Amino acid sequence: MKMSLAMSNRSNAEKTPFRRLVDSIIKHRWLYVLAIPGFLYLIVFKYFPMWGLMIAFKEYNPYAGFWGSQWVGFEHFKELFESRNFYIMLRNTLAINIFGLVFMFPLPILLALMLNEVRHEAFKRINQSIVYLPHFLSWVVVVSMTFFLLSTDVGIVNKLISEFGGETVTFLSEPKYFWALLTAQNMWKEAGWGTIIFLAAMAGVDPQRYEAAVVDGASRWRQIWHITLPAIRPTIIILLILRLGQMADVGFEQVILMTNPLVTSVSEVFDTYVYSVGILQGKISIGITVGMFKGVVGLILVVLSNYIVKKIGQEGIY
Repeated sequence: MKMSLAMSNRSNAEKTPFRRLVDSIIKHRWLYVLAIPGFLYLIVFKYFPMWGLMIAFKEYNPYAGFWGSQWVGFEHFKELFESRNFYIMLRNTLAINIFGLVFMFPLPILLALMLNEVRHEAFKRINQSIVYLPHFLSWVVVVSMTFFLLSTDVGIVNKLISEFGGETVTFLSEPKYFWALLTAQNMWKEAGWGTIIFLAAMAGVDPQRYEAAVVDGASRWRQIWHITLPAIRPTIIILLILRLGQMADVGFEQVILMTNPLVTSVSEVFDTYVYSVGILQGKISIGITVGMFKGVVGLILVVLSNYIVKKIGQEGIY
C-alpha cells in the first residue's frame, strides 16, 4: 500500500504543470461544465468590451469606425484633467461616497444585528420583508416620494412646518442639503437589502458559543461584542474593500433625477459628465476616458486597501 502511494506521488511529481492541469480538468470535468455559463458571461460582458478602452486614445469617429479613427494618445486625459469641472466633479464624487461610507455602510450591520436578536421567527420574517421592500423600488419612485415629501409647494414636510408657523425650507434647491438627501435615500432604499449578507454570516456562528457565553453570565451585548461581531468581521472587511473600490462611482440614475439647475455645483459628478459630454455631445472618446479613469482609481483603492488589511493581520479579498 505504501509502495503504491509512493509510486503515485512520484508519477504526479514527474508530470508537467500542463499535464497536471489537464488531469485536474478531466477529474473535475462536471464542475467545469457547470462553470461554463459564468465563464461565457465574463468573456462576453467583461473582457471582450475591454477592446473599447482603446477609444480613449483615439479621436473616435463613428463614420471612420474603430480602426479608422485617428490616434491622439493621451490628449483626452489631458483635456479631462485640465477641465475646469474636473476638481468639482472629483470633490462631489468623493464627498457623496464618503457620506455613504460613513453613514450607509455601518447601517446594514447594525440592522442585521438587531434582526438577529429577534427571537420570534414570524415577527423576524415580517420585519425582514419590510426592510427588503424599498430595494425593489426604482429610483424614479424614490425621487418622486422625496419630491412629495420635501418640495416647497406640495411637500408634506413643508406643509407641517407652515402649519406650526415656520418658514418653508427649500430642501430640493439648496446645495447644502443635496449630499445629505442622496445619502438618506440610499440608506432608506438599500440598508435592508444589505443585511442579507451579514445575516447569512451570523447564521454560520456556532450556537454552542452563545450557550457557553450564557453559562458564563455574559449579557446579550457581551455576546454580540465578543461572538457575533468577530464572526462577521471577515465579511465586513471584504465588503469594505469592495466598497472602497467604488469610490469613483455614484449612482447615475439617482443623481440625474435629483439634480436641477440650482444644485449643479454639488451634483456634477463623473457619471453625469459622461452622459452630458459623452452621449449628448457625442464625444464618445471623452466618455470612455472618464470610465477608464474611474476604473484605474477603483483598482488602486482596492489594491491599497487590501494591502493595508493584510498588513494588520486580517484576510483580504486575495
